[in-house]
Amino acid sequence: MDNLDPPGAAGAAAGNVPEFSVSELSFALKREIETAFPRVRVRGEISQPSFPRSGHCYFRLKDENAVIDGVAWKGTIPRLGIKIEEGLEVIATGKLTTYAGSSRYQIIVDRLELAGEGALLKLLEDRRKKLQAEGLFDPDRKRQLPFLPEVIGVVTSPSGAVIRDILHRLADRFPRHVLVWPVAVQGEKAAAEVAAAIAGFNRLAFGGPVPRPDVLIVARGGGSLEDLWAFNEEIVVRAAAASEIPLISAVGHETDTTLIDFASDRRAPTPTAAAEMAVPVRADLLTETLDYAKRLAGGMTRLLRESTMELAGLARGLGDPRRLIEERQQRLDVSGERLTLAARQLVDRQANALAAARLASPQRVIEAKQQLLVGEVRALDGAMKRFKSDALQKYDRAFERLEQFGDRLKRHGSDLLQNGQRQVDQAAKLLESYSFHSVLNRGFALVRDQDGQPVLAAAGTSLGQAISIEFADGRVGARVTDGAAGTPKPAVPPAPRRRDGGSGNQGSLL
Repeated sequence: MDNLDPPGAAGAAAGNVPEFSVSELSFALKREIETAFPRVRVRGEISQPSFPRSGHCYFRLKDENAVIDGVAWKGTIPRLGIKIEEGLEVIATGKLTTYAGSSRYQIIVDRLELAGEGALLKLLEDRRKKLQAEGLFDPDRKRQLPFLPEVIGVVTSPSGAVIRDILHRLADRFPRHVLVWPVAVQGEKAAAEVAAAIAGFNRLAFGGPVPRPDVLIVARGGGSLEDLWAFNEEIVVRAAAASEIPLISAVGHETDTTLIDFASDRRAPTPTAAAEMAVPVRADLLTETLDYAKRLAGGMTRLLRESTMELAGLARGLGDPRRLIEERQQRLDVSGERLTLAARQLVDRQANALAAARLASPQRVIEAKQQLLVGEVRALDGAMKRFKSDALQKYDRAFERLEQFGDRLKRHGSDLLQNGQRQVDQAAKLLESYSFHSVLNRGFALVRDQDGQPVLAAAGTSLGQAISIEFADGRVGARVTDGAAGTPKPAVPPAPRRRDGGSGNQGSLL
């Protein structure tokens, strides 16, 4: 590679330049680059990431002045610990090589780091604003925690100190039934497992074989921003916001803040504090209950004492009950003796009255009632006879009047019909005299235009207009040839005198 001749000696020394095929040259360059840069760390911004069906990831690293291609193989992606996203500023560590198929050099990445905490914080703030704009952090969505849950679900790593701290704290305060959903709390799979655990607890049915928790705790110990990054992923935040079970987030220490803290119903500074939020202190409840019991017993004793004193004061104002009862008994005895004496006297008076009264014989009473009934029957018969007589008389008089009205109707009916017939004939003759047909019968004619309307004057016609002339015995058509409106009328010679003695001046309707 170093024994190339100057341009001027190209023709003379052409045989000294080694000849390479395209493949040989590509592999030679590949060896040179891989030997010169066996492992490099490149800082840049991820651009145009793509994930084909093969499972590999292809992207580009760029800065202000240059661009380099990057590849992350399928088996390497889960170990990167960072999700490859557009615009993420990272430090990629790997081997520099070439791709002969397109004569490009690229870096095969086996480790990926975020380029400084500032980039992480910027990404975190952008994501927080996005989720807040969707309403996932609204205070109105947060629910109250149950006072004393029966079952507590914990989403955390089963091998860390966090679960031991939570169980120990729950045992000290108020032992409860705890369900642990083991998940990874760091790494590429952590976010998906945490979100699946929250959704899985919510899918448990009430009264099922696995009890449904009354409250959830999502916990993790402290760590760097990168270590806690799984709890800033959208999938975890959306799962926490969609949880129907009240959720307590306890991720990191008190100074650590993740996006799940905004979406949860309560945030605990530590996992131990989350256990304290979940249950009250049993000893405090017992002490408070005993205190309430003592206060209740003291209040009841005081109430009984005051009631006894009040009853004694009221009793002093009353008389001796025995004396009152004896007095009432004496009055009862006296009233009983008076009642017995009064009953005897009543019986004696009624007996004397009964003996003094003379009761009539039942046979006599029946006979008297029979005589009275016979008299009533006779009176009723007389009244019926009188009623029938009056009714017959009224009927006869009405029938006679009806016959009289019939005779009068027969006498005057024909007269009325004749008068009516005469009036109708007179009206018909009068109507006939007013009709224009009578005029036509006298020799006149009726002129009509094309619309069938009468023509009353010559001014209403025009030259050439079609007209119809109606006589008494029919109708004929005609057309105006002269004498129309606006045309001077020719002189008409005097009509000859009629033989019948008429004057001849009758004229016509034309």
